[in-house]
Amino acid sequence: MSKLNVAVIGCGSIAQHRHLLEYQANEHVSITAVCDLVEERVEKVAQKYNAKAYTSYEELLAKENVDLVSVCLPNYLHAPVSIAALNAGNHVLCEKPMATSREEAERMIEAAEASGKTLMIAHNQRFVPSHQKAKELISEGAIGKVYSFRTAFGHGGPEGWSVDGEESWFFKKDEAYIGAMGDLGVHKADLLRYILGQEFVDVAGFVQNNAKSGITVDDNAVCILRSESGIVGTMAASWAYNPNEDNSTVIYGEKGTLRLEDDPEYSLVAQYTNGDVVNYQLGKIQSNDEGGQNNSHVIDHFVDSVLNGTEPLITGEEGMKSLDVILGALRSGETGQISRLEKVSK
Repeated sequence: MSKLNVAVIGCGSIAQHRHLLEYQANEHVSITAVCDLVEERVEKVAQKYNAKAYTSYEELLAKENVDLVSVCLPNYLHAPVSIAALNAGNHVLCEKPMATSREEAERMIEAAEASGKTLMIAHNQRFVPSHQKAKELISEGAIGKVYSFRTAFGHGGPEGWSVDGEESWFFKKDEAYIGAMGDLGVHKADLLRYILGQEFVDVAGFVQNNAKSGITVDDNAVCILRSESGIVGTMAASWAYNPNEDNSTVIYGEKGTLRLEDDPEYSLVAQYTNGDVVNYQLGKIQSNDEGGQNNSHVIDHFVDSVLNGTEPLITGEEGMKSLDVILGALRSGETGQISRLEKVSK
């Protein structure tokens, strides 16, 4: 079977530490082309992967015959480049958040439907073993009715991760649009929707810029979420957690509590009201601190979806629902009012 040709558009940290490494490790894929505005960067990456270098995504899409495109760009470019790639007949894996507005997200979904190509959003938290196990336990009723949750995703900020350091686009409103909430919060919104199997209907957001000077986006946020069945809980996203990352989630239920990535040794701890405690060692959660060498399973899942003609776990519609939670939190932070979330038709 011939290999799928892939182009990676945007050669920053997420491309270098996740997409390119994982495409290279996938036996069904050949990295054909890479693109970045910074010529020196893209030439170096192209040489490493024996790919053709471009500084214009339009030129790449016009000249290269590729099957897959990874969009690893600043947030404001996610929608236009994804739409261009879909219109060019490519399957697209887009980094999160999928867009900067609901309207952009809807246009991406429409482009995927019109082209008949796969659109997947790179929410990697669904593939973490402890998260998958927790979803399984909740769905089979192990902890009974779920009452509440708390989840957090925080670290010291993208300057320690982005290729551009303190000059990163992550800190610029016109390029990122959303700060810590778009970088980290949207991951947790997606995770909670996945684990609980429910949509959120209300969100109250306290969204601040209080930790880093000279940036124009949010860097510290706490939100209160309410699901359609009345589950209430908190979600925090922060670039102010020093020195260690927090990527934990706790689910409180009628018959017990599930602690995900909250214990240094056990990735999942199930504490039941009858006194039983079950400790699961399921492998560490993916972390930037580990140099990005561990497989996120996002690329493999995307490739498998295309090869098998199956719907990916995080479709455009799923990405839009998770984006809606974040946009609702931002609206709430600006207005001081609780945001009622729109229903996604599909």
